[in-house]
Amino acid sequence: MSRLSMFSVGRWAGLLAVAGVLALTGCAAPSVSARVTSFQQWPTGVEGQSYQFVVADPNQANNLEYQSYQDMVRAGIGATGLVEAQPGTKARFDVSFTYGTSQTQIMVRRPYDPYFYGGYGYGGYYGPRPWGPGYGYWGPDWVDVPMAVQRNTLSLKIRDTQRNGAEVYRSTAFILSQGDDFMRTMPYLVRAIFDNFPGNNGAEREIEFPLR
Repeated sequence: MSRLSMFSVGRWAGLLAVAGVLALTGCAAPSVSARVTSFQQWPTGVEGQSYQFVVADPNQANNLEYQSYQDMVRAGIGATGLVEAQPGTKARFDVSFTYGTSQTQIMVRRPYDPYFYGGYGYGGYYGPRPWGPGYGYWGPDWVDVPMAVQRNTLSLKIRDTQRNGAEVYRSTAFILSQGDDFMRTMPYLVRAIFDNFPGNNGAEREIEFPLR
């Protein structure tokens, strides 16, 4: 199979696996790669305590899209050990989240194609290598080309009302996709946010999930 390598926005690498651009190693199954940054001062002995959702952005109130994503977060929050408060009751923890997508650019490494880049009359990125064994005239050359991608982001905060609303968990995850695929990335973003909860304070890591 062809080899496809994705390079970072800033210093982090992103694997495009949602919009038909698959990061493949040999014949490995395609996966979704999420980059997660988390901070936590999670209190002990709070399993079974209650939480409630608090809208972080007034524009999200009564928004059907927000409510759909809220259901996904509700399903993932079980990893915290918290339970959702019944309507009309006071919850210990306030949970809020924001989401969005923005366009950015990454560099994608592709095999050099002499026909695409001008045929044999063009020296190419690395120049001609007539001695390249097993690879013909051009040798095993690669070129880095820019690609516009979408950066799909989910940020979540949990505050403890018994500690004057102190922030006890903050996590941001993003996934890069070739097209406008935020809805398809959202379940993976939620999984990434709560993976190995609460994790280490100040942790940054990359998580891969099998593509479903």
